[in-house]
Amino acid sequence: MDLLTQDEYKSIAAGLNLPTGAFIDGTFRPAISGKTFTSTNPATGETLAEIAACGSEDVDFAVEKARESFDDGRWSKLHPSERKDVLIRLCKLMTRNARELAVMESLDSGKTIYDCETVDVPETIHCLKWHAEAIDKIYDQVAPASDDHIAMVVREPIGVVGLVLPWNFPLLMLAWKIGPALAAGCSLVIKPAKETTLTALRVAELAMEAGVPAGVLNILPGGGGDVGEPIGRHMDIDMVSFTGSTVTGKKFLTYSAESNAKEVVLEMGGKNPAIVMDDAENLDRVAQHLVNGAFWNMGENCSASSRLIVHKDVKAELLERIAHHAKQWNIGDPLDPETRMGALVSESHYTKVCSYLDQAENVVIGGKAENGFVEATVVEVADNNALLAREEIFGPVLSVIEVSGFDEAIEVGNDTEFGLCASIFTANAKRAIRGARALRAGTVTVNSFGEGDISTPFGGFKQSGFGGRDNSVHAHDQYTQLKTIWIDLADDADEAVD
Repeated sequence: MDLLTQDEYKSIAAGLNLPTGAFIDGTFRPAISGKTFTSTNPATGETLAEIAACGSEDVDFAVEKARESFDDGRWSKLHPSERKDVLIRLCKLMTRNARELAVMESLDSGKTIYDCETVDVPETIHCLKWHAEAIDKIYDQVAPASDDHIAMVVREPIGVVGLVLPWNFPLLMLAWKIGPALAAGCSLVIKPAKETTLTALRVAELAMEAGVPAGVLNILPGGGGDVGEPIGRHMDIDMVSFTGSTVTGKKFLTYSAESNAKEVVLEMGGKNPAIVMDDAENLDRVAQHLVNGAFWNMGENCSASSRLIVHKDVKAELLERIAHHAKQWNIGDPLDPETRMGALVSESHYTKVCSYLDQAENVVIGGKAENGFVEATVVEVADNNALLAREEIFGPVLSVIEVSGFDEAIEVGNDTEFGLCASIFTANAKRAIRGARALRAGTVTVNSFGEGDISTPFGGFKQSGFGGRDNSVHAHDQYTQLKTIWIDLADDADEAVD
């Protein structure tokens, strides 16, 4: 897709018809309480819309409608190829409205239009299409049994699912969850992040147009205590999939334990190490990967390369090259296609990130923050015990830790409560494989920054999450139950006693 000019994007923004209601049972509705909250453009502070602020009564209503839609089979009992056709139509509608979605996403989140146009929207559509195409290609099984029995192992949709989304990739995280959940035949009650609700509401509208039946896909804007907790505690929700902070994710385990022991899948935080050894090839290319990993999406990324663990012999040269490439990550108007870093998502998050910058004692690159925007920043820390090396900042801040050898690098890399992603840069193939196996993380990249792609499972070890994986065919597992059907084929005559 060719990018437009800044003025053209602003013209599209001015003409948007922004959704404002909750989407329940196929229609937009005000919150039952009548309450609203203000959706703000984080780059300008301007009000975008007054959005329905849902509460527990809205959750009850949405779950009731979702349960009705699941039990009567209007979606769950459709032939897999019929569900596939509907989701493919949704992808086509999103493609036709891709530019609108990209501008809406940028306005609501502070993300750059460049990223929304080239990454978020196309990857969202690709994700939904991938899971749609997988629907009628995932087979059940027949287990080995005697000649007198057949043992079938079949997948069934788990039921009514609560999906709680983060604000850093609103569209893409929506797709990561609704793709496999709808493919499985579930009915959904979705809470987008309060900071970023607009595109989820628009996708729901397009889903209805594509043929997703009323009651199957419900969107409830609102706060965590007002919507997230009631979803977590609801007695008629069968499972919850959550992406967000580790602190909040842990609460859903409590909600489940204190309600109906619903299944919980968590994808949470990270403090991801990028290890650069003294034999790493092409340090300029390494620097490009590190800068992309640390500063892409303003560092608001759970898989961001936030800790650079670098061998002392190459540290100086690598930091020099990082400084060169970091200059290309300019901050500015998110609707300017030349801007690489937009605004942080909210004033409160901006304040949090700035509080970490205040703790930095040795800023190598950047460090400035103003009016919701933060420069690409590199900070040297004394060791891995420093605050900036331990806590997830979720901003464009790369902490640098010097090491003297491979074993020390792996030890430092694993010295964290998180285990989402990691990377290792080395020209030694054996060292690369040993390192990849030794690092305690759900995704380990070698000589690159990345998260895999739609075909590879994404999730973490330790306090980065558990219970399931996003992406790949494995993502379908969390939205299904396995059922054993045991069929006795013995001939009654053979078993008769003379």
